[in-house]
Amino acid sequence: MRSKVVVGLLMVLVAVFFVSSVATAQGAKLLCVSKKELKGEDTVASCLAKGERFAVIDPYGLVRIMTPEEIELTKAFNPKAFETRAYGMKYIKEAPTVAPMPQLTKEAP
Repeated sequence: MRSKVVVGLLMVLVAVFFVSSVATAQGAKLLCVSKKELKGEDTVASCLAKGERFAVIDPYGLVRIMTPEEIELTKAFNPKAFETRAYGMKYIKEAPTVAPMPQLTKEAP
């Protein structure tokens, strides 16, 4: 009886890990709102320098237009997010996901 409970719990844990890995594999995308026809001709950083506006679209389809403050904070914490090619809303399927944030290391005391 006890071993069946343990096996059941292990199966539930494996299922939870599998579902969470599938959900995060898709990831959020950074898409240009100003130029819907953009298809990787420029980088996100160069488009931002030209005054283009970007939105973050999560795997659930929720959209958040990035404010200048969010852009500056994202640059500080994850500069690789702006090195990718820029895509407009029309090409959401071709757009790459946002690069993961680099690992933060502990400083020596």
